[in-house]
Amino acid sequence: MVARITLYSRPGCHLCDDARAVIERVCADLGESFAEVSIDDDPALRERYGEEIPVTLVDGRQHDFWRVDEARLRAALS
Repeated sequence: MVARITLYSRPGCHLCDDARAVIERVCADLGESFAEVSIDDDPALRERYGEEIPVTLVDGRQHDFWRVDEARLRAALS
């Protein structure tokens, strides 16, 4: 199964922890999967997203940053 959701994050980010919890809940309910990528592992991602993390992509397009709205994420996946 290819992940439709990508979460760009970094270790120690409390907003990333909050976003991950929402994404995990939505994925569990809808049978979706997600991939998490640390921007600290890629200089280009760190340069691009810097302080906007967490960043959520759905189907390869930016969906949210800083916070994940659960209802909006569910709608994007339906």
